[in-house]
Amino acid sequence: MELTEKSRKWFIATLLLGTFTMSISQSSLSTAYPTFMKYFNLPASTIAWLTTGFMLIMSVVMPLSPWLMKNFRFKPLYLTLLINFVIGTLIIIWAPNFLIMMVGRLMEGFSVGVLFPSYQSIILEITPTDHRGSVMGTVGLVMGSALAVGPIISGVLLQFFPWEAIFAFFLIVLTVVFLLALKTVISPLKIESTKFDFISVFMSLGIIGLLYFINEISHMTPTTTYLNWGILIVSLILLFMFVRRQLKMPQPLLRLDILSITNFDLGVALTSLSYMSLITVTIIMPLYYQQILGLTPLWSGLALVPAAAILSWLNRRSGRLADRIGFKPVIMIGFGLFIVGWAALLLFSSLNSIWIAVICSIIIESGNAFAMMPATTLGANSLTNDLIPHGSSIISTIRQIMGSTAIVIATVVLGNKNFNAVFLTFLILEIIAIVLVFKIKDTKKEPANA
Repeated sequence: MELTEKSRKWFIATLLLGTFTMSISQSSLSTAYPTFMKYFNLPASTIAWLTTGFMLIMSVVMPLSPWLMKNFRFKPLYLTLLINFVIGTLIIIWAPNFLIMMVGRLMEGFSVGVLFPSYQSIILEITPTDHRGSVMGTVGLVMGSALAVGPIISGVLLQFFPWEAIFAFFLIVLTVVFLLALKTVISPLKIESTKFDFISVFMSLGIIGLLYFINEISHMTPTTTYLNWGILIVSLILLFMFVRRQLKMPQPLLRLDILSITNFDLGVALTSLSYMSLITVTIIMPLYYQQILGLTPLWSGLALVPAAAILSWLNRRSGRLADRIGFKPVIMIGFGLFIVGWAALLLFSSLNSIWIAVICSIIIESGNAFAMMPATTLGANSLTNDLIPHGSSIISTIRQIMGSTAIVIATVVLGNKNFNAVFLTFLILEIIAIVLVFKIKDTKKEPANA
C-alpha cells in the first residue's frame, strides 16, 4: 500500500502519540514514590522496582523487535502492544497489592520494549532519505520531551487526584491512539517467516543481569556483594555467548555484525553519549535545586520545564538543519553545547543561582536536540532498509544500558552533594565524545556490506 504525504503524516503522528504516552510512563513514577510508599506501606527500595523492573523487561525484549517485525505485520503488532499496555495499566489501577501492581508494570514494560525500536524502524522505512533528518527530529522531540515532562505531569496530577490518575491518563490517551491506529496505521514491511531462536532469547537474559548489577552498584551491602558479583559474572558469560551465537548464525535474532559498519558504530556511540547527558541532567538537577538551592520538590520539577520546552522546540529544527547542511555539523553543534553547558555548571555552580542553573540545563538539553537523533539518523543511513530494524533495536538497547550506567555514575560520583564532581565527569565524557564526531562521515547514504 502506497502512502500519500497526508496519510504518512497521520501514520507517524499516531505512532508518536502512542510512543510519547508510553515514554511518559517510563519516567513519571519517580514523583509518586512517596505516595506509593505510604499507600502500600513499603520502603523506597521496594517501590523503586516499579521503575527498575519496567526498565529490565523493556531492555530484554528490545532485541526481539527485529524478529517480530519480520514475522508479523506491523499494524496487528502495534495494536497488540497497545492492548497489552492498556491491560497492564488496568491491572495496576485495580491492583489489590504491590505484587499484582508489578505484574501490570512488567506488561507495560514489555510493550514499550518492543515498540521503541520498531516504531523508529517503521518511520525510517516510510520516510525518504533526504527527509529523515526533520522527521527523526520530531522523534527526538517525543523521546526527549517525554523523559522531561513525565515527572511534571505526574506531579501535577498528584496535586489534585489519587495516584491512580497517573495511569488513568495513560489509559485515556492510549484508547484514543488505538482508535486512530485502526484508521491510520498500515503494515509497510514485507513478512518473511523465520524460526524463533529460543536459545538466543535465553542468552539475552544477560542484559537483565547486567542492568540489575549496574542499578545495585550504588547500594550494595556486605551481604549482597557476592550475590551481585555472581549475577554480573553469569550475565557477562550469557552475553558473550549471545554475541558469539549472533555472529555465527546464518539468520541471527539480532544482526550484531552491522556494528562493524563504521558510520553505524559511531552513530550508536554518539547517540548513547548524548542520552547519558540528557538523563543525567533530568535526574541530577532536581537534586541540585533541592539540596543546594533549597527549592521544594514541586519547584525543582517546574525548574526543568524551560529546558524541556527548548529541547522540544529545537528537535524538529535541528532535524531540518541536518537535512540542509548535513548531519555532522549539527552533531558537532550538539556536543559543543554539551561541553559549554557542563563547563558552565562547573564554573558557576558556586554562585548558587537558580537562573544560571536553569540556563545551563537549557544549554545541555539543547545539545541533546542537536546530537541524539541526528546521530541516530546518520548511523541508520549507513544501513540498507532490511537492516534498519536490527539497527534500531541495537541503538535502543545500548542506549538503555548506557542511560542506566549514566545514572549509576552520577549517583556514585555525587556521594555527599558533590555536584561539581558530577559536572566535571560529564564534561570529560562529552569532550571524549566530540573526538568521535570528527571521525563520523557526513553522508546521506552509505552502502552497507552486511
